[in-house]
Amino acid sequence: MFAFHSFMRSSAVIMFISIFLISVLMITGCKSKKNSYTEKVAQEHKNDTPSPNAASLMEASQPVNTEDVVYATVNGKKIKGYYAAPESSDDSLPGMIVIHEWWGLNDNIRAMTRRIAGEGYKALAVDLYNGQTADKPDGAMKLMQKAMDKQQAGIENLKQAFRYLKNDKHAGKTGVIGWCFGGGWSLQTALALPDSIDATAIYYGHLVTDTNKLETLQMPVIGFFGGLDKSISQETINKFKSTLDSLGKQVQIKVYPDANHAFANPSGTRYNAKAASDAWKRTMTFFDKYLKS
Repeated sequence: MFAFHSFMRSSAVIMFISIFLISVLMITGCKSKKNSYTEKVAQEHKNDTPSPNAASLMEASQPVNTEDVVYATVNGKKIKGYYAAPESSDDSLPGMIVIHEWWGLNDNIRAMTRRIAGEGYKALAVDLYNGQTADKPDGAMKLMQKAMDKQQAGIENLKQAFRYLKNDKHAGKTGVIGWCFGGGWSLQTALALPDSIDATAIYYGHLVTDTNKLETLQMPVIGFFGGLDKSISQETINKFKSTLDSLGKQVQIKVYPDANHAFANPSGTRYNAKAASDAWKRTMTFFDKYLKS
């Protein structure tokens, strides 16, 4: 009997250790995938700086009003964003959630938000970095990884951004756009609000290719990528598009062979004028079609 109890205790201990090790490996695996993606983005931004470029230096096509706003409260902390809308704004205008690149919600993103507002949108630039911005790649990498590790907080942040545009600003149809880090979160916003977001634009963001997840999307999607971007493979881009196609979703993908990662970012030195200009025109045509009709 003693031997039997000893055997049972030993088996229980072994089972506990096994479950513990499996859990550790799963968590480590998830984090390693996130770290791998963050490191790839960091490599693309090596020697880059968050300097303004042509994208953020362009003036809005019409006068806009702006204000700093508190649009969310996440884990007890108030989240401040930047809101811009045409001076002639009325309740019929569509809304736009604007998600910053990996440098954070800086002046260049604010300028891009004004530019989007100038096209006839109630634009809200969200903040996924809790008020912090980076001026060097190492700092941006740390902020990005921290946000990636707090996925649920980010999703809640973006859900409240949508509700703010709808309830406080009385926006009509609402889209979402993001670059780099923000491009991935643009897709995450669509996945979190598949019945609410009306159009999604992804600029070289981290993609999801799982059929079960993408099946929930109800809105049209447009994506822009650089052929020289090593952080996102052409194979992943193709799989993303083919999966959406197979599900009968509306999707447009444009790859610019000679463009790098961040070719259309409002911050940074990797700006590609030709590719960025074409992508901007396609983006505005896309949003006008699905948000203003």
